[in-house]
Amino acid sequence: MNKTLRALLLPLAFACACCSRGAAADDLLQIYREALVNDPTLAAARSTYVATQEALPQAKAGLLPTLSLLGTANEQNFNETLHTDPHTYFNQRFGQAGYTVSASQPIYRRQNWILLDQAKEQVGQSEYVLASAQQDLIVRVVQAYLDILLAQFAIELTENQKAAVSENLAQAQRNFEVGTATITDTNDAQARFDQIVAQEISVRNDLETKIAAMRAIIGRTPKDVARVDRNFQPELPSPAALDPWIDRAIRDNYQVRIAQAGFEIASLEIDRQRAGHAPTLDLVASYNQNLAGGGASTNLAANFSSDTRVGLIGLQLNVPLYTGGLVNSRVRQAIANQDAARQNLEAARRSAQLLAQTAFAGVTNGVAQLKALAQAVKSAQVSYESTRLGLEVGVRTNLDVLNQQQQVYQTRFNLAQAYYAYVINAMKLRQAVGTLSDQDVERANRDLRG
Repeated sequence: MNKTLRALLLPLAFACACCSRGAAADDLLQIYREALVNDPTLAAARSTYVATQEALPQAKAGLLPTLSLLGTANEQNFNETLHTDPHTYFNQRFGQAGYTVSASQPIYRRQNWILLDQAKEQVGQSEYVLASAQQDLIVRVVQAYLDILLAQFAIELTENQKAAVSENLAQAQRNFEVGTATITDTNDAQARFDQIVAQEISVRNDLETKIAAMRAIIGRTPKDVARVDRNFQPELPSPAALDPWIDRAIRDNYQVRIAQAGFEIASLEIDRQRAGHAPTLDLVASYNQNLAGGGASTNLAANFSSDTRVGLIGLQLNVPLYTGGLVNSRVRQAIANQDAARQNLEAARRSAQLLAQTAFAGVTNGVAQLKALAQAVKSAQVSYESTRLGLEVGVRTNLDVLNQQQQVYQTRFNLAQAYYAYVINAMKLRQAVGTLSDQDVERANRDLRG
């Protein structure tokens, strides 16, 4: 419940922080705080949570007494003429007013007690739904943030590569002009340069797409995204074995908890519908006062009035004998819905297991991949320098230099991509076991900023 209340109150606390934020670049934590306030998906989940809380007092109302007041007032005017000799006429004005106070207290209504249990399950389920929505927001924000960073890095690499190829093209043209190289080197460099120009257009378009995805979450275009210092050392999950993570995911994943609550609600629905065969017993009471008065005009005038008061208290027993098969039909329907809820629960458990297994593999493999790619970047750079030296001494061609240069930039991009994949997989692993929280965003922000 504390997590749920925090999810409802955090936007109010973060709103002031977002308003006071200066013109500096937006880091991950600032973006997340703004998403807590502005993301429509989470806002809808909060409203649904608040609405679901009303299920409990509504269910309790079925166990509490009811009291009603009914009042009436009317006047009747009656005229009649008898065609006699002489004519006889009759005229009556009759007024009536009254009120009835009724009270009822359920003594035995099995359906209402089961409905109360269902309402408690629904309230608990709504807490899981809201917590799941907040975890989903964390993953979406982190993913969108890292997508922007990766797109920005791709642009930087493309610009650097474009400058390097441009220099290579100029050198090839000079060598051709002085007769120390063939036109082939110039053509190779020109082709590579044209390819990079086209690639630059593509990566810039990709950045705009990623920024639009972030805008859909926070409601505005981020001014700038804080650059990343990738100096932190990735760590293996703790524990480092897969089975404990799977066990926790099957038990604690919020989607599993939601499905489990749905199954409990469906099981209670069977009992509630079967209770349609059970008798009900209520304590009832009423008090009625009726005032009447009027006058009659005939050959003889007459006036009259009355004051009637009636009080009643007793027990009311209702025993359903036959409902046309309605109760039996609803029981069969509830049993089928319970089976569907059981299958949804099994599907949720399998999905949680898959998420935990996939994220665990992403984290563990990511650690090894990051180390390998870091070494690959160093090796590619050494190979590039060697190829450039080989070109100078005539044992390598200009195309070899261009290819090796491309390999250096591609390896650097792969390293950045693997780094961001490790971060998001670490988030998803915590999401799988239901422990992902805003503290993880703060920790990731510190790691990203170095």
